[in-house]
Amino acid sequence: MELLLPYLGVLIVIICLEGLLAADNAVVLALMVSHLPEKQRKKALFYGLVGAMVLRFGSLFIISFLVNVWQVQALGAIYLLIMSIKNLYTWLRMKKNNHSQQQEEVIEEATQKEFWWTVFKVECADLVFAIDSILAAVALGVTLPETDWGHIGGLNTGHFLVVFIGGLIGVLLMRFAANIFVDLLHKRPNLEGAAYLIVGWVGVKLLVMVLSHEDIAWLPEGFAHSALWQIIFYGILLAIAVIGWFSSSKNPA
Repeated sequence: MELLLPYLGVLIVIICLEGLLAADNAVVLALMVSHLPEKQRKKALFYGLVGAMVLRFGSLFIISFLVNVWQVQALGAIYLLIMSIKNLYTWLRMKKNNHSQQQEEVIEEATQKEFWWTVFKVECADLVFAIDSILAAVALGVTLPETDWGHIGGLNTGHFLVVFIGGLIGVLLMRFAANIFVDLLHKRPNLEGAAYLIVGWVGVKLLVMVLSHEDIAWLPEGFAHSALWQIIFYGILLAIAVIGWFSSSKNPA
């Protein structure tokens, strides 16, 4: 009982943290699979879920390495920004011509090559997202009292388990949110444009993390995790979502 209460408290905090991070991560995943028919979309998210569990488990072992790999975050930021600009341009062009990009793309069953390429992209996105959430979770986990259960990787077993369990629940939240968001994209068309803006904004978030890294230091170290930046980031993210929602006429499912 002496260890149960602090561990349970940190687990709840990690789950809440993962839930907040899942909101913007789910937007990216929803857009990655939105071109697939519903049956294949759910399969892609399921395979991504299994892969995400493996990635998060493995990432905990090499967390000391991931802490210093700002290049990974930089590549993720560049990818998300390019994806956002490219797809936003295409969406605006299709809207101007009174067509829906999704309606044109979600017609036939995707080939095996297209399906597994989508799964691969989902896994890559999972790896990028895992870096942010795991580092934050580990920072919380290591503050707990150590158990006498030995070590897994470079962490005390108790710390490892609380971070891993919290991370798995976060992945489940992300997948659940992604399915809901795909359905909303079909019902409210303007949310698609808002989603691409959010993807770009998530790319900016990763870019801020890179620029505040100790090896770059273009921004003050720790700014990416400061309360001020979190308020700015989630405030703008919420504003984009609200504008996309209320500017969109509701279509039948």
